[in-house]
Amino acid sequence: MPPRMRDFRRESASSWPAHRAGRGAAPAFPDAFPPGLEPAVAKPVFSHREMAFLSMQSIMNRPLAVIYAAICLDAAGISLVFPILPRLLGEVTQSQNIAACIGVMTALYAVMQFVFAPVLGAMSDGLGRRPVLLISLAGAAVNYAVMAFAPQLWMLLLGRAIAGLSSANVSVATAYITDISSEEQRARRFGLLNAMFGIGFIVGPVLGGLLGDYWLRLPFIAAAALNACNLLLACFILPESRAPSSGRMSLAALNPLRPLRWVCSMKGLQPVILVFFVLSATGEAYGTCWALWGFDAFKWNGFWIGLSLGAFGICQTLVQACLAGPAARRLGERWAVLAGIACACAALAVMAFASEGWMVFAAMPVFALGGMGTPAFQAYATRLVDPARQGQLQGVLASAVSLASIVSPLAFSAFYFSVQRAWPGAVWLSVAAVYAIAIPLVVLGTRRRAPAPLADA
Repeated sequence: MPPRMRDFRRESASSWPAHRAGRGAAPAFPDAFPPGLEPAVAKPVFSHREMAFLSMQSIMNRPLAVIYAAICLDAAGISLVFPILPRLLGEVTQSQNIAACIGVMTALYAVMQFVFAPVLGAMSDGLGRRPVLLISLAGAAVNYAVMAFAPQLWMLLLGRAIAGLSSANVSVATAYITDISSEEQRARRFGLLNAMFGIGFIVGPVLGGLLGDYWLRLPFIAAAALNACNLLLACFILPESRAPSSGRMSLAALNPLRPLRWVCSMKGLQPVILVFFVLSATGEAYGTCWALWGFDAFKWNGFWIGLSLGAFGICQTLVQACLAGPAARRLGERWAVLAGIACACAALAVMAFASEGWMVFAAMPVFALGGMGTPAFQAYATRLVDPARQGQLQGVLASAVSLASIVSPLAFSAFYFSVQRAWPGAVWLSVAAVYAIAIPLVVLGTRRRAPAPLADA
């Protein structure tokens, strides 16, 4: 801690009585001034460096650091296998025709997230956030260790299913942040959460490619070690953010359809869930079509495709980490989301009509601004639900994201192949059209202000 701040805190503790230590209180001189005429004391002045230190200290406290690390590792685990999956499946199956296996593994991961995100969220509402997070982190570490030595295809499929189940802890992590954050802090912290996910998605393929060149199974060992380290950190420094429910948890609460029925009964929540589904569906289009479009439109090789994706990931991470909170404060949730949609559509139009590769890089900063409203809208969603239902809400939101990751790649890839020869860039206009669907849903969803009641689903 900087010396001036340390001295000020020591001086405050020694000279200001406890009953007068509120904001703006003066040192107590009971006999020197008449009541009500005590002199005002100037607020302490800190340098920019010290204020930055305080800000980062408030953001990156130890529980938050563990939560952010867990999300980063989840994203890295998703993308870690991308560079090595074709070779790994070829080695295990002894076959050249592995396209179907890749599709099954990708869909299996998303399906497990879709099914179990609401279940883990509901469990964290009843049992507390900490035990559910610890179990999921332990499951991820064991799963990657098993996949590192899996000799048969069914074991890889089982491991990938367990990886999808354990990565469903995103809903629990988001509920944890909701528990420990004020309404003013949530947009900024959700932005950092999304930024950590973006960092993991950038680092995962790089780590998988580099380690996979030494040994095909080495990325899984690295992922197991990282998850084990995060588990140890969580065991020692992650406190519980929500007291467990006093009553016994019924098996009916673990029904994955129960939170979905609860959402369907809350008409004010339905537009919010649909907005998250639409925004997630548009995000899946980039991973599905970017590489194909880059080659067809500009003859990009693997280096330029990777460079463009990396540049987009960096821009988006900076936007989520630095602009999400200010955008929510200055514009409000509704206009922050709408401004992000407008920026994304403008960049998509540039990409659709781009004739040179440099135009895509020039549009990257505007493109990345498309994500600045998502954390604000996520923070808004937490205010619609009673604190006792936050885990279920985040589970349903995570399920909407997972469902989009199942449906969207199929739809956008089919559309791309229909326009590939005539106009590859047309796929980005279709993404902009999907974005447009979210606009009336955002307006409708932000009308509701009262929390959803605690009626059983």
